[in-house]
Amino acid sequence: MIIHKTVSLADQVFEHIETDILSGKYGRGEVITEGKLSAELGVSRTPIREALRRLSQEHLIEESGKGSVVIGISEKDLDDIFLIRKQLESLAASMAAKHHNEEQLEELREVLELQEFYMGKSDTEHIKHMDNKFHSILYKLTGSNIFYDTLVPLHRKIQKYRRASLQKPSRAKDSVLEHRKIFEAILERNEELASKYALEHIENAYNHIKRG
Repeated sequence: MIIHKTVSLADQVFEHIETDILSGKYGRGEVITEGKLSAELGVSRTPIREALRRLSQEHLIEESGKGSVVIGISEKDLDDIFLIRKQLESLAASMAAKHHNEEQLEELREVLELQEFYMGKSDTEHIKHMDNKFHSILYKLTGSNIFYDTLVPLHRKIQKYRRASLQKPSRAKDSVLEHRKIFEAILERNEELASKYALEHIENAYNHIKRG
């Protein structure tokens, strides 16, 4: 059921269906229809239709005679996303080390400490949520809206794979430790180390997902 907020209903519907696709609720090849989604979300077909149009533009679904077929994120998409992230995220960490302000840095510290806290509790869901926030704040620290707007969707698109990866205690622990190294380098304004640690973090995440 969609809850009305200040965000437009069409945007809410789009984000809801997008999350269901990216999280794996709707599997690759599954057919979803306006009628099914309208009944499930409790909204009219108009915002559903708009959401499906946008999802088609994002190449997450494709139209067929029977409805919209879920494409989701393929293995090739995953490879391409990580290839882009390796290049951009290492640069973003370097920019964050150079441009961050104290308020943003404190926010990043708090998120990291919460992630470490939930790591001690083996709370996978909160670890994943803090992982999202850590990367989102890191992108903001670049001072570039272009970097932020490019990297946030890429990070969101692989949420199904990240969830599966972070459910393994060894990877979850390593991920938090890698975040700590990135944070310390940014704190010290060491652009080279921040870039190096961010690159290692993305490569480790990618390799773990591929092995899984």
